[in-house]
Amino acid sequence: MKRLGKYILAATLTAVCGNMMAQGLNSGYFTEDYKFRHNLNPAFDNQQNYVSLPALGNLNVRAQGNFGLGDVLFDNPKYGIDSDNNKTTFMNPYISTSEALKGFNKGSNRINADVDITLLSAGFKAFGGYNTFSIDARTNIGMSLPYELFEFAKNTGNKTYNMDDINVHAQSFVQLAFGHSRKINDKLRVGAKVKLLFGAARGDLQITNLRADLAGQDKWIMSGKARANVSMKGFTFKEEEKEFKQDGKGTYRYVNDMDVDGAGLGGFGMAFDLGAVYKINDDWTVSAALIDLGFINWSNNVQASNKQETFEFSGFHDISAKKNDSEGNKKPNSFSGQGDKYSDQIAEFANLSNDNDQGSRSTGIGATLNLGGEYTFPLYRKLHFGFLSSTRFNGKYTWTEGRLSANVAPLKWIDGGVNFAVNSFTASCGWILNIHPKGMNIFVGMDHILGKTSKEFIPLSSNASVNLGFNVAF
Repeated sequence: MKRLGKYILAATLTAVCGNMMAQGLNSGYFTEDYKFRHNLNPAFDNQQNYVSLPALGNLNVRAQGNFGLGDVLFDNPKYGIDSDNNKTTFMNPYISTSEALKGFNKGSNRINADVDITLLSAGFKAFGGYNTFSIDARTNIGMSLPYELFEFAKNTGNKTYNMDDINVHAQSFVQLAFGHSRKINDKLRVGAKVKLLFGAARGDLQITNLRADLAGQDKWIMSGKARANVSMKGFTFKEEEKEFKQDGKGTYRYVNDMDVDGAGLGGFGMAFDLGAVYKINDDWTVSAALIDLGFINWSNNVQASNKQETFEFSGFHDISAKKNDSEGNKKPNSFSGQGDKYSDQIAEFANLSNDNDQGSRSTGIGATLNLGGEYTFPLYRKLHFGFLSSTRFNGKYTWTEGRLSANVAPLKWIDGGVNFAVNSFTASCGWILNIHPKGMNIFVGMDHILGKTSKEFIPLSSNASVNLGFNVAF
């Protein structure tokens, strides 16, 4: 993943294989003793105190998107004929254009993905309320790609492609959070968290007003503005000298790789969670929370941009899929070794030149607004129905979701529920099972039930979710 090219198309090929999105398990919002409800609304408390097992207390991965691995990879039509690999990309010339492009959205093709690993956490009653402490490692990925980019990569033969904007984003940081909630009166409970953020890395790529005009067989004149910003300690872009296509114009340097020398803290920031729960009467309860309202200030910003208004590009090409030669050695054009070749194509496509370190910059981490309403069924008060509206504000990667759930607690030590949601990408069904007898807590749940997967158990769509944890409860 060192190559700059993987920011776009090659990033698509890998990101849809391992996308992870986390901001708490929405399916657990109305499950009363789900230990990590405070990640969804800091006003929530728990019936029990708890201490998480290191790195096992709360593992949360989730992905959302409107295209996925199944839209990028296909069965190889030449498998068994002149290829030993049964998979290929949508760019394969033996796959028809209509078949290759049918899975992509005609507007923006988006993926939002994160992972949240709670390294250590605890919740306890003291100081007149309920208190939480946690250390979490978080990684976020976002991608917004126009349909025309895939159409151009497939090379349908049109003379002009207007690809508009391409946006790719990734960041990783460690979060140290302190929370407190308390009852104001019999109806109102409020809570807040303070989070200290320790940034590891942040990368952004944006290409605007992108256009490709056919200039000859497999040659295109590209125009548009491209800029990459990377904040990471010890990070540098690596360049290669290349000749201009036009005679007499000499040479120029373009970014074709990257390097990281050492590791350390790349940035520091703060964020806040604010929440409230209001009990209207014995049957109805409403709640609201604004979480991750904050920023990270990065100490450096290594930048690269395209210096030429127009340049020549030879186009994207799928790569043959034979794995090994007659002696058993991996072929350089094997499907399993395509990454570097795709990266080279993307590096030329982006056509960036190094602008060096531009100094510090500040970026948001993406705030989320949760609004909930809960109804207790009067004929069986262990049954609750709830509706949760979630909106994440994060520029090009913003999404919204509505989730209707039914939750039941048949025994004091076990509860759970099922739910149905519609969001900016798809419709999904979710569930949670929470087991919490005295002394222990085990929970597992999904906001999106896993669909079809590859042989490697990779979801073929970009919508997947799992949250599980093991905690000591007392």
